[in-house]
Amino acid sequence: MSSKILIIGACGQIGSELTYKLRSLYGDENVVASDISYNNLDIVNTGIFEIADAQDYASIKTCVEKHQIDTVYLMAAMLSATGEKYPMKAWDLNMTSLFNVLNLARDKFIKRVFWPSSIAVYGSTTPTEYTPQYTIMEPSTVYGITKQVGERWCEYYHKKYNIDVRSIRYPGIISWKTPPGGGTTDYAVEIYHEAIKAKSYKCFLKEDTELPMMFMDDAIKATVDIMTAKSKNVKIRSSYNLAAISFTPQEVAASIKKHIPEFKITYAPDYRQDIASTWPKSINDSYAREDWKWKHAFSLEDITEEMLFQLGKKYNTISKASQ
Repeated sequence: MSSKILIIGACGQIGSELTYKLRSLYGDENVVASDISYNNLDIVNTGIFEIADAQDYASIKTCVEKHQIDTVYLMAAMLSATGEKYPMKAWDLNMTSLFNVLNLARDKFIKRVFWPSSIAVYGSTTPTEYTPQYTIMEPSTVYGITKQVGERWCEYYHKKYNIDVRSIRYPGIISWKTPPGGGTTDYAVEIYHEAIKAKSYKCFLKEDTELPMMFMDDAIKATVDIMTAKSKNVKIRSSYNLAAISFTPQEVAASIKKHIPEFKITYAPDYRQDIASTWPKSINDSYAREDWKWKHAFSLEDITEEMLFQLGKKYNTISKASQ
């Protein structure tokens, strides 16, 4: 019998692309997408879709039982920048949804759980260069606090109830397919859109703010890799450090100028700068590379070429259609 997968938060930035990937790997009939609304018609119309509230245990349980789900990917979350505006909503969504899924696993309704953590678990007291797997964690945002606490609960449920829960700490994610979701690293997506549309961009971070980043294809690959790894090779049940590349807004702008020489960038740091300043500049992900053979594929130049090519097609198509 094939594994049946439920993706909670399937209409979000990572959730949507993960849904496409898992459907391509396991078949549309074995991957159920769910979210609180029909706000991504491509996801809704290309496979099985259910309206389900991540904060409502009964809603998720009904979906699990209806489709005989054994594996859940919990991708619903309120991210760092948005979470600072609505701290209690961020806490409620991020923590309640995790407990709902962990409790479904504890009570044997499902067998496996994927839950994403983030570099937001780190704070200003964390070593910023090549941040190790095990180090000081004093997160500065509500989002980071929920991820740090979530890691501890994942490990607790694994030890106490033998739950097969797997997690990675995502860095900033760059994608051309879906819009940013309210994170501090959103500039690294916005800058490409504005380079195509306006040949200029006003960045909300300082020019020399170095942060760990990753192309969406690599993030999806890492998610699939850890979930298909043998259980004995997943030795960390809180969350694995995950890395690809690190860069600054200045470096992204320079890579764009190679393709669009007239591109200009200005800087107007806002409240997101305070968040970014507490995050690592680079990540040591040696445990992931050793335990389940993680390896990234995209460099900054690779990312810039792909983003400009794909967004160029998107906006040129829109432009022609409107003429």
